[in-house]
Formats: sequence, C-alpha cells, structure tokens
Amino acid sequence: MDSLASFTRPKSIAVIGASRMPGKVGNSVLKNLVESGFGGSIYPVNPREEIIEGLSCFASVTRIAGPVETAVFTVPARLVLKAAVECGQKGVRNLIVITAGFKEMGTEGMEIEKQLVQISRDYNMRLLGPNCMGFMDLHTPVNTTFMSSYPVKGDIAFISQSGAMLAAVLDWSLYAGVGFSKVVSLGNKAGLNESDFIEEAGNDDHTKVILCYIEDVADGKRFLEVASRVVTRKPVIVLKSGKSQSGARAASSHTGALAGSDLAYETAFRQCGVIRAGGMKELFDTAVSFAGQPVPAGDRVAIVTNSGGPGIIATDSAEEAGLKMARFSMETIEILRGNLPAEASIYNPVDVLGDAGADRYRFVLEKIIADQNVDGVLVLLCHAALTQPEKTAEAIVSLRDAYPGKPVFAAFTGGPRLEGGIRILSRAGIPCFEFPEDAVSGLKNLANYRRVLNLPAAEGFPRLENPDRKTVKAVFYDVKKDNRLVLLGSEAAEVAAAYGIATAPTALARNPEEAAGLAEMFGYPVVLKVASPKILHKSDVGGVIAGLKTLEEVKEGYVAIIENIQRYLPKVVPHGIEVQKMMPQGIELIVGMTRDVQFGPLLAFGLGGVYVNLLKDVSFRLAYGLTRRDIDEMIMETRAYTLLRGYRGEKPADLAGVTAVIGRVTALVTDFPEINEMDINPLFAYEQGTAALDVKITIS
Repeated sequence: MDSLASFTRPKSIAVIGASRMPGKVGNSVLKNLVESGFGGSIYPVNPREEIIEGLSCFASVTRIAGPVETAVFTVPARLVLKAAVECGQKGVRNLIVITAGFKEMGTEGMEIEKQLVQISRDYNMRLLGPNCMGFMDLHTPVNTTFMSSYPVKGDIAFISQSGAMLAAVLDWSLYAGVGFSKVVSLGNKAGLNESDFIEEAGNDDHTKVILCYIEDVADGKRFLEVASRVVTRKPVIVLKSGKSQSGARAASSHTGALAGSDLAYETAFRQCGVIRAGGMKELFDTAVSFAGQPVPAGDRVAIVTNSGGPGIIATDSAEEAGLKMARFSMETIEILRGNLPAEASIYNPVDVLGDAGADRYRFVLEKIIADQNVDGVLVLLCHAALTQPEKTAEAIVSLRDAYPGKPVFAAFTGGPRLEGGIRILSRAGIPCFEFPEDAVSGLKNLANYRRVLNLPAAEGFPRLENPDRKTVKAVFYDVKKDNRLVLLGSEAAEVAAAYGIATAPTALARNPEEAAGLAEMFGYPVVLKVASPKILHKSDVGGVIAGLKTLEEVKEGYVAIIENIQRYLPKVVPHGIEVQKMMPQGIELIVGMTRDVQFGPLLAFGLGGVYVNLLKDVSFRLAYGLTRRDIDEMIMETRAYTLLRGYRGEKPADLAGVTAVIGRVTALVTDFPEINEMDINPLFAYEQGTAALDVKITIS
C-alpha cells in the first residue's frame, strides 16, 4: 500500500451516511462528488432511502454488487466502527472519515479512534481523518468534501490540518485566481498524515508547489526523510502554527495534536530544505511565486522603479534578505545613459522617474533582463499622473515571455487605479504585490530554493565501528536499579568513553583514602566534585574544589566537601566524591542533546563553559538523517568556529576531532532512545584532540 494512486484516483466511491436533505453533510458530500465530474461509480449508503441525487441507495456497503475502492463516512461517531468493519469485509481500500467526535473530544473519543485505527489495520485499509473535510483532486477529478467552494484547477497542492482554514483558503482562491492540483484535509491524522500526501504530491505531474498548514507532525523521522527527497523535485512550503505555549495548547485541543518544541520544527524544516512561512499571507504569496516563476540561476537582482523611495526600500530589503544587487555590464550602463533622461539613475536600482510611461519601462527592462549579470528583476510602479499601469504590465509580461529563465516580480503601489495592471500580471502568473518588501521576500525564497537544488549529495556520517554498547547497557541498568534517572558524572563519563569520546579521567570515591588513591593514579592536579543527582549547581554549595596537588590536599578536600553538603543541604546524602584529573585549558565548547517528542534527538553545539546561557552561541540539528555537511554547517554557524580556526594568532584547534565528537554523540543518542538529555560542557578542544570534562546524562 505504498502508492496513493487508488486514493487520489479511485474508480468507485461509497458515501456512507448519504442524505437527500439539503444542508446535511451527507447530502453536500454526495452532491459535490457528482458535480465534480468524477467518472467512476458513486454509491450512496443509507438504510432509510432508496434514491438520492438520482442514484440508487444501498442499506449497507456490503449490499453493493460491484467493488468499492473508497468509502466516505458522514455518519455519527457511534456508527463509524460498525461501518468500518463492513467496509473491511467488503474489501474497501480507503476510508475518509469526515465525522468528528474522536480524540479531539477527550478520552472516550480517543478510545473510539484507537479502535477505528485497529480496524483499518486489520483490513489493510488506508484512513484519512477522522474529523476532516475530505479531499479533492482537481485533475482526476474528484471532490469528497462538503465544502461549498470548488477551486480552479491549477498546480498547487494544499494539505491542511485545519478544515476551516482550508475552506477559507478555497474561498480566497476564487477571488485571487489561484488554482489547485489537489486539496487535502488531514483532520486528526489517525492514519494518513502530511508525509503521505507530501510524498504523493511530490510524485504528481500536475503539482508544481506543495503547501502545508500543520499544527504538529505525526512522525518526525519519516517527515524528515520524505521532505528531504521531495524538495529536490519541487518546493515544500509549510505554515506551522502553535509557536507559543498557548498556541501549542490550542493545537492540542483542536485535533489532539501532540506538539513538539518550535525550535525542533524550525530545525527540521531548515535541515530538510522546507520553506517555512510566517503566516497565511506569506504562505500563499510564496506559493504564487513558485507556481508562476522559474528558479533563478543566481541571486543577483535588478530593481526598476519610478520612485526613489520604494527603490531604496527594496534595495535595503534585498540586501537584508541575502540577495545581491546586480552590477550591470558597461554596455548596459552606456545604453541606459544614452537613452534615459539626465535625472534618471542608471545604476541599480534604476530610477526611470515619475513621468515614466510604459515605453520607458519597456526599454529599460529589455536592456536589464538581457544583461548576463542579472538573475532576476523586480519592477516597482507607484501611481503618478503619467503612469500607464495596464500597458506597463503588458510590457512586463512580454519581456517575461522572452526570458522565461529569469524570474520577474512586481510591486504596484497606489490603490484602485492600478488594479487593471495588477490583474494583467496575475493572469500571466507574475506575482504582483502591494509593497516592495513582499516582492523581495518572494525573490529570496526562490534564490534560497536554488541553493537547495544545487547542493551536492551529502555524505552520511559513518557508523561507529564496534561501540561498547554492553558497557552503556550495564551502566543504565545499574542506574535504573538504583531508582535514578540522572547519571553520576563518573557514570556519564563511562558512557561517553564507551562511544569513543575522550573524557577526563574520572572515578567515584566513597572515602578520603579512595579519593587519594585515584588522584595518585590519575596524576595531579585533580578536582573533586560532589556526586549527587539531587545537586544541580555543585559550586553554589561548596561541592567543587579544584587545583589539588597532593595526597593530603585531596583527603582534606574530600572531608571539606562532605561538611559543606551537610551544612547547606543536610537532607542530601551524596553517593560519594568524584575525582577528576584536571586537563589543560582548551577552547570551551558544548555538545548537547534533548529529545523532542516529534523529531527525536535535537543536537546543540556552541561555545560552552559557565557563559553558555549568557552568550547563547548555539546552533541546532536533528540527529535523524544527520550528514557530515549538517555537522560542518552546525559548527560554522557559531562564533565558536572563529575560535576553532585560530583567532588573533592562536593555532587552530582540531576541527575534525570536534566533528567526530558530535558524530559519536549522535550515534549514542540514536542507539539508546532512553537517553532524554545529554550535555558535554565543557568539551575542551585542543590543537590535537578533545576532552570531555563534564558529562551529564538523563534517561527515561
């Protein structure tokens, strides 16, 4: 059941709960299905009716003589399970459960949903929903929704977790002239989810752009795998709501979504090349940009304007977006100089002046778009007495057609008098915005997507050869046996060492004599640290003494720490005192991990030490699908990279060694999913090698 071909292009559909009463969901679904032009067989199912919408009605799906590929449920939740079993017995392949009243309603509804999922699995049926609005495929054609709007056929796929938002967008699309290839309402995602439909749209010849509105991701690991593949063929643009804690709670109550951290989502989208939209407007502005424009060969932009102010604003926006202002060839500059008024600006941005008509725009655009140093063009037009918006728009369209490989964006600012020109551009698929900043944002997204397409295949991080998994399992067994979730420092160091991470020699002592013996074995100087998972900030309670250089100092330090703990935390009984060899000073780094509920291990890297929370010089990546390029970029995104390369005459540190530590931490936390959190802080980086000084691990 890998392909969704029978789902998006079924040969027969039954509407379970079909109704002849206008206004009922069962009636709307059946009418939409008939009026969509669906060429397959349609079977209304209702035991109390004989004919609905001119079609023979059946008491049960099992009474239908011919095969049924898809069943759409509009019956109350209490009847869904029985109908699902009948569908399984009939051999139905796809269930679309529009009915609400499942996990979004609480515990009782969640139990019914679990049973529905189990029935679909038992009979090998795909499940969309429940609590959804169905789906449309405009090219099949088929419409299984109960929505009143039917969009124009186009090449944008829209996948939405919110049915109400989907309905609103379809209404808007009719006004805006935006066409769709398919529209999917996910609902509770008990079966099929966003990854399934992103993959299907990625393989669909009728789809150029994939849009998603989501409140959570059902399977983070699969989302990363699918999205990473699909973005190499067509752009995936996602609006993810629930950034704030209140928003996440609202999402949970809406469809029972289990929301992970927004940082993990931001990292996931970036890591797999998904474009994240900041809001509904940006989501569809970006979609229109990709649907109507080619991906540019580079990021060099030319701006043509009839007003200096908007030209400056557009230039500032372009540079802030990481775009480059194109430098025209001398030939282009000389032609512009010889043919434009003396007051005009012939450099980028080109100001054709407020009295510019369509002919002046056409002349300048012809010369600029032909310039080999220009990858894309932004045309700004502000209303003035001599402005010719319709003719200027026609000139823009004709030039775009002559140079189909270069994207052309426009911003027409001035209100109703420009509407005719805007309509001409929109019909031609040229994005036209009210203000320059929005147009620049569209160009930026196209340029960024070009970088995604041009990335060479990334090398996966090689698997570790023979990590000592037995030692890790033994340590975790002892910790759990001790009814603890937090490892002692010595235990955490042992786990790290089992995966080849060089650690400062560390061991647990239970009396002063043991501590002194360990110090003699490690070599001086040493540091003593209280060993207790109940003490988070050891230094604050006198739980750390560093720089001990003799046997007697170690014994005295041991006693002093115990006395300090008894004084400040009399109810805490330490496991002992950890003895650690003091290492030479290196560049202080942090390598950490926290396990996200949706995407699994979220890795962190940056400057470490006591200032890590103050400086916040940290970058993030997800462990699943992590490549060597991801690790390299992760390091280069931080100020720590400047230090590692050698700052102000300092010798460079062992970058390969730091990369290896991140890779080994990745292997450890993916091999052992019970690790909830892990921090190596500080990790000392030397000219040759690294050393983990303080390792913290929390398990489930």
